[in-house]
Amino acid sequence: MSNSAFLGMEIALRGLYSSQRGMATVSHNVDNTNTPGYSRQVVNQKAARPMLMAGRVGMVGMGSDVVSVDRIRDTYLDEKYWGEIQHFGEWYVKHTILLDLQAIYNEPSDSGFSKIISDFYDALQQLSTDPSSHSIRNAVKEKGIAVAKYFNSVAAHFDHLQEDLNNMVYAKVEEINTLADQIQKLNMQIYNFEVMGYTANDLRDQRTYLVDKLAQLVNCDAYEVETGYTLPNGMPEKRFVVAISGKALVDHGSVVHLKCVTREEKLNFEDIDNLYEVVWEDGNKLKIKSGELKGYLDMRDGNDGLPALNGSGNSPSCMGIPYYQRKMNEFVQVFARAFNEGIIDIDGDGVLNDADGHVDGYTLSGAPAGRFFTMLDDEGKPMSSDQFESEVYKYAEAKGVTTSNFDKLVAGYGILTARNFSISFEIDSDPVENIAASDQAGEIGNNHNLLKLIEMRHNTHMFMEGTGEDFIKTLISTMGVDGQQASIYLGIQEGVVKQIEGRRQSISGVSLNEEMVNLVKYQQVYGAAAKMIQAYSEVLDILINRLGV
Repeated sequence: MSNSAFLGMEIALRGLYSSQRGMATVSHNVDNTNTPGYSRQVVNQKAARPMLMAGRVGMVGMGSDVVSVDRIRDTYLDEKYWGEIQHFGEWYVKHTILLDLQAIYNEPSDSGFSKIISDFYDALQQLSTDPSSHSIRNAVKEKGIAVAKYFNSVAAHFDHLQEDLNNMVYAKVEEINTLADQIQKLNMQIYNFEVMGYTANDLRDQRTYLVDKLAQLVNCDAYEVETGYTLPNGMPEKRFVVAISGKALVDHGSVVHLKCVTREEKLNFEDIDNLYEVVWEDGNKLKIKSGELKGYLDMRDGNDGLPALNGSGNSPSCMGIPYYQRKMNEFVQVFARAFNEGIIDIDGDGVLNDADGHVDGYTLSGAPAGRFFTMLDDEGKPMSSDQFESEVYKYAEAKGVTTSNFDKLVAGYGILTARNFSISFEIDSDPVENIAASDQAGEIGNNHNLLKLIEMRHNTHMFMEGTGEDFIKTLISTMGVDGQQASIYLGIQEGVVKQIEGRRQSISGVSLNEEMVNLVKYQQVYGAAAKMIQAYSEVLDILINRLGV
């Protein structure tokens, strides 16, 4: 056999097949240059098993064999990418939502808080110059309505945004479940191919790409576990697992879905109804550490880490919608209490004083005044001063405050929120009569009570942050700082992810220049192998047809 004239033909034929396989692989790579998640493939070619020569004089080579076609992939970089893309997803969501929150405040602008509160106090200042003016009294009413409507509008926008985020939580959970189902199906397809000795390169690429997308949504780990068995091709049998916080979402051929369940109790006082809690479908609790889902949950539920209203731990430590809603509620409670009742810290000693408020003044006809600000009732109409007082006392007693009326008023104003903030029924229906400018009955030109109300604007002890305007400015500044930090963190994560992706592409990506070089190389090998076959064909023709003629 070692002296067979057909041996060279066989070797050349092997070269022909190897180069054909190489050109096919190059063609496959070029066609998938722009395919997301595709890893370039290379031909694993080695010398064929040599043949012993007769007489033990050595071994003769038998050409080349294509052992396999391998995908070029660095699993370390994949795991590194999955670990970083989840933080990118979280900060991308937080940065986007903080921009939405800043747009709601709309500062600085001609329709923001600073402009509205300035217009209100300007109207009060004008009224102080002519306390009996009917037109200015009506203007004060309109500016008071604008103040209340501003907070109503901001609170309503917060509620709508929280509802939108709640819907996004549901959508992201559904997306996670869909990706898990797709990964499970690919697991079975890959296993069925590889258990028969094949290599499922393209299916593995598709699975890795799905894990890339999943990792951006939620913190997950993906890895292969050896079962201890061996496949027909000699490789160990492996099962692919995707886990969230240590619990398997996909365990080779099985999937445990996530699901959204409606909360029975609110996490925060400021929350809207029917928010979702994300749990495992089998009833286990889920701990989400990062990813877009974490970003949506934090911004939906974040209340600076305050204890949960339902007693189950704390709210997320970030400053999300409930936090800013709570601060808006705090403003209207303190502002309305000071303006109505005169309950304010005058000297900065941390103790509330009982100064003069709107209720301490007198109407235009000389009757004791009521409250300027109250709240909306269940039908959305402004409450009267007496009705509001009754509700305040009920709320305080429900909170366990049963001491003096002063203490009840201090605690009872907790019933007031940015959602229900309003001018009183008396001011709304007859501002000419019911705005209290005078501190003495029957003195139409007296503006002393009005001046005390105006003076409150400059009381730097009304809030810990200073005046009312300082409070809102600090709140908006805090949001701006949060937005800047989120932008910085997002930029850092984006840079890290791009670097890792660049390294992955340098290893797994298709380079057209490199593929063209390989194509030329395989083409030349193919041409050389064909030339060898032609040469051997002529030799055999001489051997068979002409020898001995």
